[in-house]
Amino acid sequence: MVCTLAHSTLAPSSPRTCRSVKPSSAVNTFDPLCEVQSDKASVEITSPFDGIVHELLVPEGQIAKVGQDLCTIEVVDDVATADDVEPTPLSPAPEQSGAVGAGHGASHSQPPADVGAVTPDHPPPPTQQARRPHPLDPNVPSQARTHVQSAMKEVFSPPSVRHYARQNSVDLHALVPGSGKGGRVEKRDVDAFLQRGSAQGVALETAAAQDVSAPRDAQLEKDVTVELNRTRWNMWKAMEKSLSIPQFSFSTYLDITDLHDMLPILNAHIPSHYLPPTARPSPTAQVVSPAAFYAPPPPKEPALEAQYTRLTYLPVLLKTLARAMRDWPLFRSSIAPSPSAEGARPSMVIRPHADISIALSTPTGLYTPTLQAADTQTVYALASQLRLLAHLGRQVPCALTPKEMPRRGGTVSVSNVGGVGQVESATPVLVPGGGVAIAAVGRARWVWDVERADGRGERRLKVGVSWTADHRVVEGAEMVAFMEAWRAWVEAPQRLIADGV
Repeated sequence: MVCTLAHSTLAPSSPRTCRSVKPSSAVNTFDPLCEVQSDKASVEITSPFDGIVHELLVPEGQIAKVGQDLCTIEVVDDVATADDVEPTPLSPAPEQSGAVGAGHGASHSQPPADVGAVTPDHPPPPTQQARRPHPLDPNVPSQARTHVQSAMKEVFSPPSVRHYARQNSVDLHALVPGSGKGGRVEKRDVDAFLQRGSAQGVALETAAAQDVSAPRDAQLEKDVTVELNRTRWNMWKAMEKSLSIPQFSFSTYLDITDLHDMLPILNAHIPSHYLPPTARPSPTAQVVSPAAFYAPPPPKEPALEAQYTRLTYLPVLLKTLARAMRDWPLFRSSIAPSPSAEGARPSMVIRPHADISIALSTPTGLYTPTLQAADTQTVYALASQLRLLAHLGRQVPCALTPKEMPRRGGTVSVSNVGGVGQVESATPVLVPGGGVAIAAVGRARWVWDVERADGRGERRLKVGVSWTADHRVVEGAEMVAFMEAWRAWVEAPQRLIADGV
């Protein structure tokens, strides 16, 4: 390095700031190594690296020549190699060495020398050609003038700060002048620059995110007009027509505790053709086979979408409802088309079997497919049909056909609202063509029935049921009586044994 002094004297580090540096002692970046005293000033030299002092090259109290190495430090971490070090403008780098040099530390007119890679051996002092010329050297008068003219472009910083800036990819020219004496760039300047850069980066990212999301947010704030599809348009018209039907409603509960106890037995004996192939039990060899005398044709296997592995309450409730409808012709009836003759009275058409429509919510709208002749089908067959209807309804577009939705729908409709949420009761709406009554089945709940066990109470499973009927053809008393007929089947499901499950 270049110094305006002909020589400097090495002094021990100040005991008020640091312990004396000795060989094999550990030092951290910016730890004081020694004090360099001249005729005019005393400057503290700090360590540019984290490492271990390998060798002291200038004894304490001895005169160190300008540019002479003071000590060598074994760096703990890998430092930049000579190829990675870029020379600072107007400050040609000396030969790469792990040594800390004695430079112009006693003067603030020039920056100290940079430090490169660590070498295990102490290299010889830099040659005269490798050193910067003295600013007052008469042989290079233009150097001083160049320094004065470009003071703001030249970086004044200790080697440790240069190394720290290089590790963080910071251009020290952007920090000139620094906060130190004479515009010296200190470590705090680098830290402040890094903090500003981080804050600006976050601000830029936030602004970019706001710019990207702004059109989307603006779009979300606008009204959107959606035309009803055909299914919802039909529902619109049907609900308007429902206002022409005088309706009445009531709600009650069904005790399904015995049905709940019977369900595991029904699940354990699902016929194999209703089970998916992967869930069917392996055939076992029988000593006496029922097919030894005659092998009947296998039952018709439903589609894969209609197969299942577990029964729910709904198929059993529908089976018991169909059984009650068999005893009540009124609820197997539908209103005949209006007669053409004036003054003719309306008539009812009684069907031989119980046709039950199911309210089915699908991605395209509300449909009411029909379980035809439900009273003639087993619980297992009804469960298979329900699963198939749900699968067809979920398709987009809806895959339900006139086979599942005949023009003549059911005489009673059922909506399983309990399968959607925690609903105990509802007020279903009866539409033209929807039969003479509609029931909404809620979600089953365990309750404490104080009317049982001689008033001591008993834990029972109950489900809410709400009815709406066409008051033109169904009387209130008839609706309640029919409900009690259904209750008799639901709360004593063992009766189904005599009827064929």
